[in-house]
Amino acid sequence: MIEQSQIERWLREDLGHHDVTNDVPGETAGRLVAKESGVIAGIDAAEAVFEYFGVDVIERVDAGQRIEAGDVVLRVEGPAADVLRGERVAVNIAGHASGIATKTRRAVDAARAVSDSVDIAGTRKTTPGLRSVEKRAIVAGGGDTHRLDLSHMVMVKDNHVVEMGMEEAVARFRERASFATKIEVEVERPEDAADAARAGADIVLLDNMAPSEVERAVETLPEDTLVEASGGITIADVPDYAATGVDVISMGCLTHSAPTLDYSFRTGAE
Repeated sequence: MIEQSQIERWLREDLGHHDVTNDVPGETAGRLVAKESGVIAGIDAAEAVFEYFGVDVIERVDAGQRIEAGDVVLRVEGPAADVLRGERVAVNIAGHASGIATKTRRAVDAARAVSDSVDIAGTRKTTPGLRSVEKRAIVAGGGDTHRLDLSHMVMVKDNHVVEMGMEEAVARFRERASFATKIEVEVERPEDAADAARAGADIVLLDNMAPSEVERAVETLPEDTLVEASGGITIADVPDYAATGVDVISMGCLTHSAPTLDYSFRTGAE
């Protein structure tokens, strides 16, 4: 669900205070056309932008579907001025989200070539103000959102360990967190993984380790401990990490480095 206040922020940024460019009379039809293949996402946000102006959305493709160059993914009808005012924001959001979904699907496919059980997850390395759009795009691509914000899970990172020590940090956060909140502990050496589990971690994050190190760390952990690998992992790296026995591979590049999927918005007759 896209909040109206968010749509208004997007539109204020694009339209400014005196939009003459889109002062076009009459009614028109418009269509959002893919210029390359990929996985669609952000279409709900694009639809919400047009609906904000009272433009009718008469057809749309569901998020998560694969699309090819030339496919029409959204059709609208309404006053020409309003169709054109919504065009750029809708194209930008859909293109950005679809790029994330497409990259996520590539990562998921790379993992599935090796393992049917490992999950591909995002991170909190999202664009300020666009996290909800980007996280939904990851889901559209077949990935897992990971924690949506700091309230969803406690993550004990290196800075916490420096300040308090691993055992004290886990104990402190366990005391303050809800019974339903999981605690994840980040480690950077294979030999520290078992210590994290003994300290009470529900999830052990193996950060910035080579696949061989990850595999060695996994072998030291109890079977009921969830294991995540992260840290600069690219799509090319995914098969090697998927073969290590981890449960989750988290990738910041899904959001911070995904290229925009190219769309064109066209009005008038096809």
